[in-house]
Amino acid sequence: MFKFFKRVKTVVGSELNTMLDKAEDPVKMLDQFMRDMESDIREAEAAVAKQIANEKMLKRKYDDSQALVDKRMQQAEKAIEAGNEDLARRALEDKKNQQEQAEQLKASWERAQEDSNNLRSKLDDMKKEYQEMKLKKDSLKARAESAKTRTKMNRTMSNIGGDESRQGFERMEEKVLRYEAEAETSEDMSQESRSLDDEFDALDDKDSVDDELAALKKKMNKE
Repeated sequence: MFKFFKRVKTVVGSELNTMLDKAEDPVKMLDQFMRDMESDIREAEAAVAKQIANEKMLKRKYDDSQALVDKRMQQAEKAIEAGNEDLARRALEDKKNQQEQAEQLKASWERAQEDSNNLRSKLDDMKKEYQEMKLKKDSLKARAESAKTRTKMNRTMSNIGGDESRQGFERMEEKVLRYEAEAETSEDMSQESRSLDDEFDALDDKDSVDDELAALKKKMNKE
């Protein structure tokens, strides 16, 4: 009556490898499998509830039929006491019919009760298996996430120091060296320019001193 978690086999069996080979996301697929199992459990619970209701209905009918059997027996006894043998006979005839019906209802009720017990047991097994699969799912998800993280890290690390990165560093190093050379050249040119200006400034200072010396000597009549 139940699928009994046919889909679960895809989680714990070889289909998990097939799933991975097809590049399906294990985390999403495992979540989907759990939703499928939850759906199976809800269907099973509904079936069990329906069976229990059927069992209770049959039990009620059996009880009513058996109560009528007891009632007809009491009526037959009462008719005998009243001296009405015909009425007693009719009561006993209906009692016999009711007894046959009660026995049939009892057999149906007992079968329904057995079915209910079996379904309850299967439902319990399904819930237990679901909990086991839930723990397994959590473990598989953690392993899948860990594997994806390791793969990403390995790919990242493999790119560090690769040809493209190394060539990029070399280009940047050449640029820095070029900047430094340009800075040194600019500084040398600036120093050369300052030295030339300094010589002219010194020459101007010398001319100024010579003029002042000549003026002083003239003043003192030393010329």
